[in-house]
Amino acid sequence: MKTLSPKKQRFVDFIRSFTYNQNRPPTFVEIMDGLRIRSLGTINWYVNELEKEGILKRMKGHNGKRALSILEQHMDNSLPLLGLITAGYPLEVYEDKENIEVPPNFMHAGNYVLKVVGNSMIEDNIQDGDYVIIQRVQTAETGQTIVAYVNDEATLKRYYPKKNGIELHPRNPDYSIIHVSPYDDFKIGGIVLGLMRQYS
Repeated sequence: MKTLSPKKQRFVDFIRSFTYNQNRPPTFVEIMDGLRIRSLGTINWYVNELEKEGILKRMKGHNGKRALSILEQHMDNSLPLLGLITAGYPLEVYEDKENIEVPPNFMHAGNYVLKVVGNSMIEDNIQDGDYVIIQRVQTAETGQTIVAYVNDEATLKRYYPKKNGIELHPRNPDYSIIHVSPYDDFKIGGIVLGLMRQYS
């Protein structure tokens, strides 16, 4: 298990994401373009350092050009499980030291996992006991499912900004919309990227 600097992690994250989406590893030129790095020497420096750490391996890639493979067995594919998030009524999110393994394409700096309690988001196929993978951001687009902090409590809902406040919509007709006024303490803790479910 390796702990990388933020810049090295960004380099590895790009290669992992590109490989997952394109079903092949990126070439050195594609890494330069994707990360907006102008110097091939800089790419080589990262590659050399990450090869020394056992993270990357050089290989022949697309059209015979140099490419890279991530040695996943040497990477920690887990994100912090920060606690419980309710899909019913607001519940405080507590911090926990436990980590949970996630698919490699979700491994980005700042992402985290919450365990769902309740069934107010069941029409979005988010069920009690599911694990949601969250991208830590402070803004969201209309209709996105977010971690919302309302007056120091947290809930998982769809986000709808309005002229006179914010509406947090459940996805279960048995639950009511939460109306957030301009006088409430409100912030976004992240947006849902995906979910995982354990079958027993």
